[in-house]
Amino acid sequence: MQALPRPWLDPSRRVSALKTVVFAGLFLPALWVAYRFATDRLGARPLNEALLEVGQWTLRILFLALAVSPLSRMLAWPRLALVRRMLGVAAFAYVVLHLSLYIVSEAFDLGTVASEILKRVYLSIGFLAWLGLAALAATSTDDMVRRLGARRWQALHRFVYLVGAFGLVHFFLQSKLDEWEPTVMIGLFAWLVGWRALAWIFGRRPVPLWSVVLLSLAAGPFIATLEAVYFHLAYHVAVARVLAANFSLDTGVRPSWVVAAIVALPTVLAVARAAVRSLRPASTERPVARGAISN
Repeated sequence: MQALPRPWLDPSRRVSALKTVVFAGLFLPALWVAYRFATDRLGARPLNEALLEVGQWTLRILFLALAVSPLSRMLAWPRLALVRRMLGVAAFAYVVLHLSLYIVSEAFDLGTVASEILKRVYLSIGFLAWLGLAALAATSTDDMVRRLGARRWQALHRFVYLVGAFGLVHFFLQSKLDEWEPTVMIGLFAWLVGWRALAWIFGRRPVPLWSVVLLSLAAGPFIATLEAVYFHLAYHVAVARVLAANFSLDTGVRPSWVVAAIVALPTVLAVARAAVRSLRPASTERPVARGAISN
């Protein structure tokens, strides 16, 4: 009988504090939504609100999975890669729950669910994201890596960025007038794609820290400009007016500042780490070979 998976163990079969904490933490959003639903704290349409919140957490967890590679390299934290697969599978679990709640909201009428998915563009795009996550989750095991081969497996799993893009479009279209969080998510996704582009440009070499700093500095202005263009095209608001709103608190903190703050945190930590390393005096002593007798 095959042993049950133990996601809290590292490859050496030892308990990993990092994996244990992340594994436990991934249950918290669902439990929080369930608690609020059970205690009537989700507003006048609790099922619909639960559906939306679970969908948002799907994207958040997926983006955390995408952030593992840049963060592990920027912060020289290779063990962070241990939780990437766990985050990806969790994102699929949340999108399964998201679709299940939608089926419940349609009174388990699968015919209506299918017709709505076919009729409504944002539902069709969301379902494509669902299928993409399902394919990635199904091929996430070590056995599938061996079957496909490392190169083909990596090529397949690069489609996670397309899945993320579909999820963002779905999120943005169903948000209607509340574009604040979708805009933040678009900014973070743009940074993740930008980092991946840098990794491709520099190939096997480490991504230079200066290029990451420039990418992070550009993230805020980029999303501010994108937001201004969107409001101009959708609502005929002057671009300059939207850009000026980014320097006023009259409409609250704008997404551009949130994106800038989020991407600044790991970038500042990476710069600080590099600065500390540069200040360490280089050792001038010759290493003693193992087994040699010192004088």
